Amino acid sequence: MKLWSQYFIPTLKESPSDAEIASHKLLIRAGLVRRLGGGLYTFLPLGLRVMQKLTQICREEIERGGGIELAMPFLHPVENWQQGPRWTAAREIMFRADSAGDGKRGGREPDYVLGPTHEEVITPLVKAEITSYRDLPKNFFQIGTKFRNEIRPRYGLMRAKEFVMMDAYSFDVDDDRAIQSYLAMKAAYEAFFKRIGAHAIAVEADTGVMGGSFSHEFMVPAEVGDDDVIYCDASGYAANREKATSGLVPADLTDAAPEGATEKFATPGIVTIAALEAAPYAVAADQQFKTLVFIGDGKPFLVVLRGSDELEEAKLGALGFTLFRQATVEEIEPVMGAKPGSLGAVRGTIKSPEALAGIFADQAIRLIGNGTTGANQDGFHLRHVNVARDLAITKFGDFRRVRPGEPCPKSGQPLQVRRGIEVGHIFKLGTKYSEKFGAVYTDDQKQSHPMVMGCYGIGVSRTMQAVIEQGHDADGIVWPWNAAPFQVLICVLDPQLPEAIELAKKLATAAERAGADVLVDDRAERPGVKFKDADLIGIPLRLTIGGKGLKEGIFELKWRAQKDVAKIPLAEAEGRVAAAVAEAQAKAAG
Repeated sequence: MKLWSQYFIPTLKESPSDAEIASHKLLIRAGLVRRLGGGLYTFLPLGLRVMQKLTQICREEIERGGGIELAMPFLHPVENWQQGPRWTAAREIMFRADSAGDGKRGGREPDYVLGPTHEEVITPLVKAEITSYRDLPKNFFQIGTKFRNEIRPRYGLMRAKEFVMMDAYSFDVDDDRAIQSYLAMKAAYEAFFKRIGAHAIAVEADTGVMGGSFSHEFMVPAEVGDDDVIYCDASGYAANREKATSGLVPADLTDAAPEGATEKFATPGIVTIAALEAAPYAVAADQQFKTLVFIGDGKPFLVVLRGSDELEEAKLGALGFTLFRQATVEEIEPVMGAKPGSLGAVRGTIKSPEALAGIFADQAIRLIGNGTTGANQDGFHLRHVNVARDLAITKFGDFRRVRPGEPCPKSGQPLQVRRGIEVGHIFKLGTKYSEKFGAVYTDDQKQSHPMVMGCYGIGVSRTMQAVIEQGHDADGIVWPWNAAPFQVLICVLDPQLPEAIELAKKLATAAERAGADVLVDDRAERPGVKFKDADLIGIPLRLTIGGKGLKEGIFELKWRAQKDVAKIPLAEAEGRVAAAVAEAQAKAAG
């Protein structure tokens, strides 16, 4: 039991000016955190209690899923990252430390970096300690502070420079065992989010800079989410926008036959899809080929889409380039022979086709059959362009952004979209890191093999705010039972009355014996102030004791998520409180 008067809960009536979303405002107003600087926050006592509860529940579920806890340094020698497979891609998001202290490195790399994750630390550790198949599988995890050089920190803990994360790393002898570890962790995630009262959806996700063969994000649906979830209720299909596919292109689609020879025609000043749609040309966007030029690992490559489609750039990661970016006009013209707006991928029209690393086309261009594209000559386009006959495609793939309403790839029903907050991510990494670091094991035939890895992360501090974003009303936070800083608030309206304090102690004891955390508001404040603060900090169960009620032989019991107030006879006080706590715990356990 804690007494409010002796604790530290600095609530605020007004929202801070820099808080943009409800959960960020409530984090500050309810006295959970305070801002130190952009993306940097101090956890105050209430916020720390929530973090401790989330951390413990996370620890229990990860251990139940086979995890073994350890603690690794968060300051990493840069050599570890340089040896790994993602230094080039990850270096810009990492904080760097100069051990020389003078900040003058003459363009040299830093000695140390602050780790956003620990693949580059755990893999060499396992390499040194585990050499036999008899010691596998293993899954190591830790819960601690991580760092990311976030250029635009915003939304409180949602996009911070310093954050608390659970990260885990599994090591197995083959793909089948690795998938078992992956599924065990997926189940542990589902159990964690269920226990803390967060509605989280597992969606197919892009592997991004982490690499690997497949991954899932855990998303908490919220209007202010940082990503779109594409889903179908009929089939259960769910994926983030970067990974989502649709059934737009039928599997049995037959390529259209050519309509005639390609024809070049003048299009002076026409350099956009929309301009070609307008009169006098009137070429529908879904009948145009859009040709984009990228630089991948130093070489240009083309991506061809329908003019009506948008590129989902993350999907280009499947092409295998370590780094890629959009090409500049200066890089495009010497290769293609024209400026953007007049580009195409028709055979024989590209100025220097030998310079290209490939021409990659989205499958949906096959829906065009015969369309219009740039002629690789400024101010000219080509019509009657047939996909199979005319385009020099190296490889087809899925590169477009899926739109709501397109058919689900599983059920054929229209896909829907909702916003979501990413709170967890799991990856099947394969051997990308173990091969780089030489993490191998010897099998029963004395043969060596690289370990098959998985990695897993839960943003614990981000999850705390996501729970608030998902559970609040106009008056404040509505905490789920297991995530609440305290589960029972005893509001003493007349703390000067000895009998009121005595009853508060009895109710607190009954609640604690039943397994709840209790906060007693014994402040000498007006009832209105106490009730507003109670709603603001959002403790699930409020028990109110007042002088008037004592004379009537009752106290009040109210759940934060409900409007009704129950008047409980004092004779039933301890039993009713214990029963209420037991009811809440049973619901929280599912």
